[in-house]
Amino acid sequence: MSDADTADRTAGAAEPPDRRREQHGWYFYDFACSVYSTSVLTVFVGPYLTSVAKAAADADGFVHPLGVPLRAGSVFAYAVSASVVLAVLVMPLAGAAADRTGRKKPLLAVAAYLGASATAGMFFLDGDRYLLGAFLLIVANASLTVSMALYNAYLPQIAGPEERDAVSSRGWAFGYTSGALVLVLDLVLYTGHESFGLSESEAVRICLASAGLWWGAFTLVPLRRLRDRRVAPGSEGVLGSGWRQLLATLRDMRRHPLTLSFLLAYLVYNDGVQTVISQASVYGSEELGLDQTTLITAVLLVQVLAIAGALGMGRLARSYGAKRTILGSLAVWTVILAAGYFLPAGAPVWFYALAAAIGLVLGGSQALSRSLFSHLVPRGKEAEYFSAYEMSDRGLSWLGPLVFGLAYQLTGSYRDAIISLVVFFALGFVLLARVPVREAVAAAGNPVPDRI
Repeated sequence: MSDADTADRTAGAAEPPDRRREQHGWYFYDFACSVYSTSVLTVFVGPYLTSVAKAAADADGFVHPLGVPLRAGSVFAYAVSASVVLAVLVMPLAGAAADRTGRKKPLLAVAAYLGASATAGMFFLDGDRYLLGAFLLIVANASLTVSMALYNAYLPQIAGPEERDAVSSRGWAFGYTSGALVLVLDLVLYTGHESFGLSESEAVRICLASAGLWWGAFTLVPLRRLRDRRVAPGSEGVLGSGWRQLLATLRDMRRHPLTLSFLLAYLVYNDGVQTVISQASVYGSEELGLDQTTLITAVLLVQVLAIAGALGMGRLARSYGAKRTILGSLAVWTVILAAGYFLPAGAPVWFYALAAAIGLVLGGSQALSRSLFSHLVPRGKEAEYFSAYEMSDRGLSWLGPLVFGLAYQLTGSYRDAIISLVVFFALGFVLLARVPVREAVAAAGNPVPDRI
């Protein structure tokens, strides 16, 4: 490592005001992009794109992109799957380019504004333009995933080992704050669209487009405050093909088996988390018979309480360590699923109680997982390794929905489907408990915090 690089890495200790400025700017990317995950992906685009696809369908309910017959109701799921494939191919390229050149910020800007533009373009998704909607969703979703890998890679550079849990938790809290705020505004517009002289379709399209404008506007803050680090001489190079770079990243990670062990545990339990979040509305509407307003307000409740959960679990980590706190959250997730199995139909108050419990553990488990992984990344490999982390976070989150779907297909019961997800939290708990995190941090060549 060069003297310049070492100086850059220790600048945080020498110049706290500069480090704080970067941290505050870093929080705002979560504030910028989280509205996409909340308002667009979780609430609006799935049902709306499905309705647009159904408007374009033939008498049998099929659309025919490129002559291939697809059920209109499956267009949204296929678009999300395609975005995952695209992101998996691009992330290793972006991560390696950032590490080799030291220029994360321009790459972050490209990914962020590509995604924000695609989201804003959803305003034009009307009539039977399902192909436009699918294309914009693929671009926006893949761009978000790539940008988050680059964004997460800043964490080891702007926060020292002892403060990383708190900084990561604050970032998640900022994201949930913006998600809740925009969702409130969306609810006002959506439920009162007639008083604004808008059709329901126009209200939804404005909600979708405004998320893109919000994403783009607040991305200016991190782009102004974050700074690129110089890399050691000779580390720049011509980037190889996507597949060669992906294989190179995986080969390099084999030299750090304990880091890989953590990633495996994270892949398993995070798959459970993502599946609960994505399928909760289906469970609420199909099994419990709840209306759309109840489901949307439940998502809002999750967002609000996730702020407190992220900050609260960050404080717990300072006392008990990130690993123990995450393990505790996985135990709570298991209890949540068990309670969901016995939830009575047609009782919104109990569904809200379940949403509240999810909110309290959701933000903290995600924030502490990110900060814990940052300790396990070898120096100079931040963006590349966080690309692999992001693949575990988003790119491989297909197994949980598959298990959920198969359980429903075999039993015809959404209750059996939801309880089947317990296996992800139980197995994730066991795998994480077996990772010697202090040894893993030392093996990655990083200083070991007092509590981890």
